Amino acid sequence: MTDSRNPLRILAPEGAAQVIAREVSRRRFLSIAAMTGGAAFLAACSSGGGTTPQPQATGGSLENSLSVYTWGDYDSPEVVESFTSELGPRVTLDSYSSNEELIAKLIAAKGTSGYDIVVPTGVFIPQMIENGLLLPFTKDLLPNMSNMDPAYLGRAWDPENEYSVCKAWGTTGFVYDKNVITRELTTWADFFDAAQNEASGKTSMSDDPAGILGAYFWANDMDWNTEDPAELDACADFLVNTIAPHISAFDSYAGSNAIPQGTHALMQSWNGDARLGLMESSEPERWQWVLPGPITELWMDNWAIAEGAPHPEAAHAFIDWSMTPDNLLLNLDYIGYNVGGKDMEQAAEDAGLEMLDLMFFTPEQLSSMKEQVLNDSQSRRVEIWNEMKAAAGA
Repeated sequence: MTDSRNPLRILAPEGAAQVIAREVSRRRFLSIAAMTGGAAFLAACSSGGGTTPQPQATGGSLENSLSVYTWGDYDSPEVVESFTSELGPRVTLDSYSSNEELIAKLIAAKGTSGYDIVVPTGVFIPQMIENGLLLPFTKDLLPNMSNMDPAYLGRAWDPENEYSVCKAWGTTGFVYDKNVITRELTTWADFFDAAQNEASGKTSMSDDPAGILGAYFWANDMDWNTEDPAELDACADFLVNTIAPHISAFDSYAGSNAIPQGTHALMQSWNGDARLGLMESSEPERWQWVLPGPITELWMDNWAIAEGAPHPEAAHAFIDWSMTPDNLLLNLDYIGYNVGGKDMEQAAEDAGLEMLDLMFFTPEQLSSMKEQVLNDSQSRRVEIWNEMKAAAGA
């Protein structure tokens, strides 16, 4: 991948590490505290509540099984099946729909979750490390990390990649049914206008406070990290009283779920999920993907190993297996997100993969993508999210 398409240069210019370390993408760590009573949750996360460090992988024989806790439909079956065929461990995949769900389960388990590999969004990683939720890598067991583009290594949340390495990164946009909405939509303001008109009662938004609240601030070209109570109140009034009555579903995977079935006319969607839905649709020309302006988000998910992982050798082996050039390309095509390997865009072009514009972005598009900053407004944001869902009857 060329420097002109390098989001690291946009997200983390020289001297910005301390800012980026506080950033958080579509899935936030502290919103769990807001939803579960705050003080009790944070007490459970304190350093004193950590578990006894587990033995690290030593390079011996692989265990016979592996448990992966990840986002839904996030690994190519060919990669998983070939791993078992070639190396032996049987892979079990369980899914979650938010970092909140992942972290809450790991905290409750106190190192006994039974999961080996987890896939948190990058900006959660410092808190997860601090609270003893992740094991450090044994780097000797990950030689294929050399196949990763340096642009996606050494991020501020884990500068030496001691605990994590890029799994995939993407953005948030929307898809609309051109049979229902015959005008062109290009912005988040257009999204909300269509939701209230042609797509009323047939609109889906992500089941996530960042994407929902973010869309309001993006539509109004405002700082979506604002802590101004008046601005948050205005956001709440619009989402709860104006938009919620028109929303038919809150579904983080609406792109892949609803496009093939045609159940919604307008859907907020992550880019790879939208690509999956379009690839599976019998009428792909019916749908239009939009990367809306003037602002939207960027997030990066990462391979990591859970504290107390019962199969650390197999965990390292699977992560390493997923970073071979062939398997990077298989995952890229299957999930529809840039997986961070070297020269992935050229490899995708050479392989004749479709809809590359949903996986690779121009410098202008990248410049519109911003990560969210975690701040003291988080509890209020979760309240608004819950109020909106209640108003919509979700």
